Amino acid sequence: MRQYLVRRLLQLIPTLVGISLVIFLIFALAPGDAISGNLNPHMSAEAKKELRDKMHLNEPKYVQYYYWAQGAIKGDLGESFYYKKSVSSVMKDFIPNSFKLAITSLILGIIIAVPIGIVSATKQYSGFDSFFTVFALFGISMPSFFFGLLLIKWLAVDLHLLPVSGISTPGSNFVGFAKFLDELKHMLLPLTVLTLGSVAGWMRYTRSSMLEVIRQDYIRTARAKGLKEKVVIYKHALRNALIPVITLLGFSIPGLFSGAVLTETIFNWPGIGPVQLNAVNGRDYYLLMGTNIMLAFLTLLGNLIADIAYALVDPRIRLK
Repeated sequence: MRQYLVRRLLQLIPTLVGISLVIFLIFALAPGDAISGNLNPHMSAEAKKELRDKMHLNEPKYVQYYYWAQGAIKGDLGESFYYKKSVSSVMKDFIPNSFKLAITSLILGIIIAVPIGIVSATKQYSGFDSFFTVFALFGISMPSFFFGLLLIKWLAVDLHLLPVSGISTPGSNFVGFAKFLDELKHMLLPLTVLTLGSVAGWMRYTRSSMLEVIRQDYIRTARAKGLKEKVVIYKHALRNALIPVITLLGFSIPGLFSGAVLTETIFNWPGIGPVQLNAVNGRDYYLLMGTNIMLAFLTLLGNLIADIAYALVDPRIRLK
């Protein structure tokens, strides 16, 4: 296992280099450059040239990439024109808030959806299955921004049960457990929106996978041996049924961050979603490079986690 992890982690390095090169070339082909939309119109021509020379924007594209990669290796991803500070500092300020929301949503989605999917498969076409089938279709079909606005209208504006937006109460000086409760109260609405879509998708995948597995011959054989239904379902069927679900897990990790842009923007949650939106609107290419590299790393990390989880649920797979 250790050798496998070391080998996979080493493989991440050339993969990330290739991804960064592709992303850099895409931004290089876009009209303008990293500072064309952020220059002071009253700046003199000499000052503009000096700034471009400082950022190597007058050099060929491959030279620009070389200087960017050289800085990235040292942890310097460039300067954000929108936030007027380094890209690393911007990501350090906002990414933890997105992690709180995304990881909590992922854990809740799995905890809620997987058991419901299993029961729905074992009780196919029952009232329980029909109810959660309708619920899943609702969760998948409902646009996140629309559902978020409905929750704000009902729970925040009309009933005054939860705050409308933000991560903490303005002007508050909470510390310790009081601060945790205040952040939790502000997190509930965006967390509900993200978890609804997550639960709907996980539930349908689990149900479909479980239905396919329990119709296999070895499940019929296990039942013919007189094993209890719980043993058949949770010991023999569940492990194989989780394999497609694990595949979905690998893609869900980066999707939680890229898919939360609208949700975080609607609720004014200070995460990486609004940062990406501001970077796009402000043509802040260095910041976009940093956030896209982060998403690429999360994608590769998700695939690695999925591969390890395969070995845990399927004894036929060995990591060597």
